[in-house]
This record gives sequence, structure tokens and C-alpha cells, in this order.
Amino acid sequence: MTLPFNPNQELASIIDRFTPADGEYRTPIDGLNLYRQAAATVWQHGAYRPCYAVVVQGRKTLTVGADTYHYGAGEYILTALDLPVSTQVTNAGSDTPYLCFGMALDSERLNELLARVDIPRQAVTAEPMRGLAVNAASPELLDASLRLLRLLDRPEDIPAMAPLIEQEILYRLLTGPNGPRLLQVAMAESQSNRVARAVAWIRGNFVQPLRIEELAERVGMSVSSLHHHFKAVTALTPIQYQKQLRLHEARRLMIVEQLDVGSAGHRVGYQSPSQFSREYSRLYGLSPLRDIEGKRGPVAAE
Repeated sequence: MTLPFNPNQELASIIDRFTPADGEYRTPIDGLNLYRQAAATVWQHGAYRPCYAVVVQGRKTLTVGADTYHYGAGEYILTALDLPVSTQVTNAGSDTPYLCFGMALDSERLNELLARVDIPRQAVTAEPMRGLAVNAASPELLDASLRLLRLLDRPEDIPAMAPLIEQEILYRLLTGPNGPRLLQVAMAESQSNRVARAVAWIRGNFVQPLRIEELAERVGMSVSSLHHHFKAVTALTPIQYQKQLRLHEARRLMIVEQLDVGSAGHRVGYQSPSQFSREYSRLYGLSPLRDIEGKRGPVAAE
């Protein structure tokens, strides 16, 4: 009897061959990264850019704001806009490492597809949806993903075939359960699109003082509408979003670039060292000095 084909097994085999040790690996396919982790991890803090990422082995937990997501093999996480997150690999071992791949979502390619293909938009509601969700990957989505990763063994085919398969993946995402999330952010002048523009401005200017009235005017929203829709999409207020970006960057500066606490806080926009230390401790559970003890050096580039 022929056993049913399991694309997860082949996906795991490909990722395993192209990730010789723990870490994140860029591939010759633009925007496609592979991940491997052979043991459960402590909480790691950073930012997710718009992406589609599939776990093929192991399990992971992610938090953004007060929301918590648990996902594992055969499930994918879709991030429709930039979000500061905390993540933890919860199930991994040396024989069965956590394996995952992520494909960046290119807004230009998404808009090109939307201009060319009639995507049903009935499910897109006026109320904003979270910009991040977890779902089981459909057979069609896994099939397209597997064909994309197979190109790593045929690099000469990547220029011709990768853009076509990526477009198919975008189509599957748009017509799947999370399609409305992508559409809300992509549709010009939608409230979620305005939130995405606000997010982009904060990311590019997080060191500067955040003046909500100016930000609301910049993206064409009232202050109350900006607060409501921003939190609905990101699970954070604009101030909380900026604060997490600042603290994540300060932590990176202290661990990777080995800046002292005062310099790191000032570099990301804090004028008061005590406020920086207080807000850092609230987010990470430890003071800056205690948190970075033992984390500096090559092993600290989380």
C-alpha cells in the first residue's frame, strides 16, 4: 500500500540539508530564509516584517501585545505588517530540531497580483483585523512552498521559476482564511492601510518623540480613530509600539555592539536613564545590567 505523501517530511529534509547549525540562513531565493534550532530557547525579542512562515518541525510560541500564539508543524504564521514580537521555541531536540522557513511578503508583488486577478473581497470588513494570525497550511499552499524550496537544489532555475511560485503562494494566501487580513492592509485608503503607514513612520523615526496628533494627521485619521484601529491591528497602542521598538533596539545595542546602559538608552531616544531602566525591566523582567550579563559576545546575537 502506498503511504500518503507528506510534504512536511520533504520540506524538513530540504531545510535540514541547508541549515548545518542553529540559526537563520538566507537563501539564493530573494526573501526566503531558513531557520533551525536544536533545543528549546528562552524568550527572544525582535520584530517581524510582513512574511509567510511555515513550521515544518517542532513548536513555537509568539506574543505581541497581550496576544499569545502557539503553532507547530504544518501551521503557518502570516504577518501582514511590521510588528515587535517576543518568541520562544518550545519543542525541539538534537534529533528533531525546530525547522521553519519564511518568505517575505513584497507589497509591490502583492499589488501587481491584485491589479491583475479578481480576488473576492466580500470577507473584508470595515472593522480592522489583527495583522498577525496562525492557520493550518492547506495542501495547495504546502505544495507551492515545497516547489519553491526544491529550487534550492536547482539554482539555475531560480530566476525563472521563483517569481512564479511566489506569486502562486501569494494567491493561495489571498484566497485562504487570512486573505482578508492581507487585503485590508493592501487596499489603498483602508483604515488598516493607514495603520500600516503609521507603523512604517514609527519604525523609521522611533528615536524621535511621538506626537500622536501629528502622526494621525500624517496618515489621514483622527486621533481617536488612529488609537482604535492601531490597537486593533497591532495589539499595541502607538506609544507601546514605539516603546517596544526602542527597548528591543537598546537591548541589541548593549548585547551585540556592547554599548553601556546609559548610551544605549540615549541612542534610542530616552532622556531619563531611570525611565529607561524602569521600562526595560517592565518589558524584559530584569534590569538592563542583569539582563545583559553573560549575553555579550557571539552567542548573544539573538
